[in-house]
Amino acid sequence: MSSHTDLQHGTVNNYINGGWTTPKTDGQNVNNPATNTPIAHVNYSSETDVNQAVTAAQAAFEEWHQRPVEERIQPLFEFKQLLEEHQDDLAEILVEEHGKTFGEAKGELRRGIENVETACGIPTLMQAGHVENAAPGIDETAVRKPLGVFAAVTPFNFPGMIPLWFLPYAVATGNAFILKPSEQTPLTAEYLFDLLDQTSFPDGVVQLVHGSVDTVNTILEHDGIEGVSFVGSTPVAKTIYEKAAANGKRVQAQGGAKNHVIVTESANLEFAAEKTVGSALACSGERCLANDVVVVEESVYEEFVDLIEAEVERQVVGNGLDDDTTIGALISPEHEQRVRNHVETGVQEGADLIYDGRDIEVEGYEDGNFLGPCVFRDITDDMVIAREEIFGPVFGLMPASGINEAIDVMNRSEFGNAASLFTGSGAEAKQFRHNAEAGNLAVNAGTAAPMAFFHFGGQKDSFFGDLHAQAEDVVRFYTDETVYIERWPDE
Repeated sequence: MSSHTDLQHGTVNNYINGGWTTPKTDGQNVNNPATNTPIAHVNYSSETDVNQAVTAAQAAFEEWHQRPVEERIQPLFEFKQLLEEHQDDLAEILVEEHGKTFGEAKGELRRGIENVETACGIPTLMQAGHVENAAPGIDETAVRKPLGVFAAVTPFNFPGMIPLWFLPYAVATGNAFILKPSEQTPLTAEYLFDLLDQTSFPDGVVQLVHGSVDTVNTILEHDGIEGVSFVGSTPVAKTIYEKAAANGKRVQAQGGAKNHVIVTESANLEFAAEKTVGSALACSGERCLANDVVVVEESVYEEFVDLIEAEVERQVVGNGLDDDTTIGALISPEHEQRVRNHVETGVQEGADLIYDGRDIEVEGYEDGNFLGPCVFRDITDDMVIAREEIFGPVFGLMPASGINEAIDVMNRSEFGNAASLFTGSGAEAKQFRHNAEAGNLAVNAGTAAPMAFFHFGGQKDSFFGDLHAQAEDVVRFYTDETVYIERWPDE
């Protein structure tokens, strides 16, 4: 990694117009969640910092979007190779600032790399339609054109993957791009830009600004930014959507989730239990694809509860860099307390806490933000723990008479991000596909995570906007279609 960033207590920098600068507004420490000790310090970008980034991006756009598309993707090929070469180092930094396991960090980065690969296919993805003789003597062609400068505001929980839902597509389509990562996990983003700095991207095409709320507001209000992408909680997503739209910007805002697993009596129950626990507890539950409400057909409910308890018992809580760890630390003491409050709420609501991980102790990491798995049974869909996003290693089970009731339960949720069905019945799978109200659906898979060549869905209060992240949706977001009508009258 470049010398401008010493991971041990260094200052995190912006990357503007091809150079590294330190924002002047004091910010906060970046802590290792496993130890709660500072590993870096991040300052916040002022309006002046953002203006400098936008000015540089606008200037870069004028030349960049005129380049042949084949030239625009060459730096992405270079970036992809660098990501492959530095994946382990990048994953280690990600673990140290986030707390997830090393395996989870590498898996996240692999998904990010897949987006870079997909964006390298932009010569095909940008193609629009052409119709000869659309009218007498007239041919019509739709042409996708870049718009200028775009920004993304990304969350703490996937600091390596989520920026790559956006950046590769924005620049491959001919735009300039500014990333504002979470102030809680800025080091991963800085490492990504260290690698980008080694590619042949012209100065100003890709830029990084750190900051908090004021920085985001400056981005949302800036006349030089054409559109903003956001991933985070639903209340903030709503605010981002409204403010960006009010300022005349394109906006896509991914919100929170309350995802469901449905298990029917025809399912392979052992397999379903393994995948259900993995889905709910991966990344310590700090992800919008975590399935934390498990609706089980009542004829197999007791058997499935036993299988879940056995699977949870096999989990190991610890430092994400330790080989045996399956559940790492939560991002901060404040977030850990919020999750603990949800668990206490579940107890007060009358749910049966059959696995209580609140007293977990991790030897050698007594000051870390650790919480063991917490599993409830016999929850009901009117309980807070069944309705609100928890974002921790907590999930609950409830019985249902069959798949009809189970789908009704999930559809009553105000969220619509993802859902999974475990079944041995094709008819049930078809019913689920047709009737489940969520943007990402999986059958006999614990996590409905789309590959990079499909968009990342979301419905209801889980998404605000028209065009989603990844693939063809985000290409449309970053381009505008001009319809070109051509007629050559006979002499």
